[in-house]
This record gives sequence, C-alpha cells and structure tokens, in this order.
Amino acid sequence: MSRRVLITGGAGFIGSYVAEELNARGNSVRVLDSLVPQVHGSDRQRPAYLTSDVELIEGDVRDPADVRRALDGVDAVFHFAARVGVGQSMYEIGEYTSVNTFGTAVLLEALIERPVQRLIIASSMSIYGEGLYRDEREQLHDHVRRTPAQLAQSQWEPITPDGRRLSPMPTPEAKPPTLASVYALSKYDQERMCLMVGEAYKIPAIALRFFNVYGPRQALSNPYTGVLANFAARFLNGKPPLVFEDGRQRRDFVHVRDVARACRLALDVEAAAGGVFNIGSGRALTIVEVADRMARVLGREIAPEITGQYRSGDIRHCTADIGHARRVLGYQPLVNFDDGLAELADWLATQQVADRGDVMRSELESRGLAR
Repeated sequence: MSRRVLITGGAGFIGSYVAEELNARGNSVRVLDSLVPQVHGSDRQRPAYLTSDVELIEGDVRDPADVRRALDGVDAVFHFAARVGVGQSMYEIGEYTSVNTFGTAVLLEALIERPVQRLIIASSMSIYGEGLYRDEREQLHDHVRRTPAQLAQSQWEPITPDGRRLSPMPTPEAKPPTLASVYALSKYDQERMCLMVGEAYKIPAIALRFFNVYGPRQALSNPYTGVLANFAARFLNGKPPLVFEDGRQRRDFVHVRDVARACRLALDVEAAAGGVFNIGSGRALTIVEVADRMARVLGREIAPEITGQYRSGDIRHCTADIGHARRVLGYQPLVNFDDGLAELADWLATQQVADRGDVMRSELESRGLAR
C-alpha cells in the first residue's frame, strides 16, 4: 500500500536510507530536518545523497508551525529527529533535552490534532545501559552497573555485588532500562512518550531500538557519532583510532541498509503495532577487533591507541537479541560485517574528512567526563 510518509530528521544518515527504502516500495517521502551544522556542515545545504523525489522541509521539530506544515497530508511518521551522542549529552544537557524530549512533545501534540496511521520512533540500545549478564551459577543479571571506584581502578568487567564474575548475554527487549547518560534518558523519553500517547489516542506506535548502525553517509567529522565513523576519520588522517578502556568492550554493529529494511517492515507489518524491537545484527565484536579490521580494509598499518581512559556514560557490553524482530517483523540482517566494511571503505575513498577526535577527547577531559 502506497503511503505519504514524514521522516523527522530524515536528511541524516539513517533517515536517508529509510527514505530510499520507502520510495522503492512506492511510498512518497517528506523530510523535516533542521540541517544541524555538526552533521551537515556550516553551509547547511540539502545533502547530495538525498534523492530528488524526497521533499525536504527545512525546519525544527521544536517549532509547532514547522511540524504542522510537515504533517499536512501525511499517513505515517518516522520520528528520527534527535541530537545523538553519549559524551556530548553529558555537557550539552539543555540542547539534548530540548531537541529529543521537548521536540518529541511538540510532535505528539500535533499528532493528537492530526492522527496518522502509524508512528515509528527511532529508539536506541543506549537505554539498556549495560546489557544482560549471566553468572557462573547460570543466574541472569539485568541491572548491572560498574561503580566509579571500579572504573578508577581499571576494573573494566562488571561483577556481582559480592564480587563474582559475569558473562555478557544477548540483550532482549524485556531487560529493564539502566540509563547511564543524558542521551539514553532522552531516547527513553522519546520511546515511552510515543508509545504512551499512541496508545491513548489510538495511533499505532512502534519503537525500534537501534544498535550500532554503520555504513556510507555517516557524519565523519562529528566525533560524537558512531565508533566506525570516528575510526575512519582517524585512519584517513594518518592517526591511530582512540580506543577507551582496554578495547575489549563488545558491541553489535548493524548495517544501515538492514536498519532501513527493518523500518519498512515496521511500517508494513500490522502485528508490529505497540511493539518494541531490537534492531541489530545479533553478533558481538570487540572494539579493538573492529579497529583492526577497519585498518586492514583501508590498507592502513596503524595500531589503535588504547587510552586506558573511561568516559562517563559508557557501558561495557551490549549486543542485541533480535529474536522478537525476527518473529514479528520478519527481520533478518543480510549484510555481514566484512562486506559492510568493504562498502564503507569504497565510500571513504571518495571523502575528505576533518578529524576532530582529539578535540572530543579534550572536551571530555576538561569536564572530567574522560579520566
């Protein structure tokens, strides 16, 4: 069924792929985006990768007039507009809360006046904090937290309160949130508000909890974006990637085209309404392994710099249990990591990148957020 779809924040990395995926299925797409300079550059021009058949409205999700204009004639909404990044959220607290939480409130008030057939919110794995763990007695632990004292002594691996070792497990949607950053809190606000208001006003709403999304079009000069973009910017400028802690923390990397496909399924599958779904690859990789594999694919003999520092808001291990998305949405990740890295490398060869990793590190250190 053809729909007219609005994507807030749709001129960004993930939103542009979702626009392509929806267009390919016969939907028409409108984007509302403020073209933030940190992502789109100081000239704030329409991105060249945004296809010509996508309508772009430059505006702010916090402005009721912009939102009402963008919603005119729309059947469904993907809400992607958000400030992104754990570290930056810990000092730009007002900005993150304003865009992510207040912006969502403005959108929802407009949707109460003009309901749509479906509302899909881009949530985040960050709301879990630490992922699910199991101890040697096979007991599960779903509220794990590393204390400042542990981190100060470089005790990176989480333990039980009585000192027993824990092993990371794939994290299901049922795990309670353990919010470790302002960014995580704001994404949880977005998710809960959309599901709550959707239920109250009979607007079918779905939350997709994205894990570490990577691929071409990432904002390479934004040091608070994904780890692969940060590593690429460092490698392309002849510098070692900065790896915090000991580099053995595990993450789930999912290709942006798999994410776009999941978004389209959330729009089309009736049984998805009201649900929350992990969107990842279901596979765990250590950060130092990712750095080594990226160096190989880029042909750079540069070893990562293991800083031994830790950042406020960071977690140790979190990978996705994607069983629920498989069963309900029919979601299946198709791009394996090495193929995705090769594609990313091809794109990177066409880019000129300003590395700001040292600036990011300095900003966090000056505020006591990296130690």
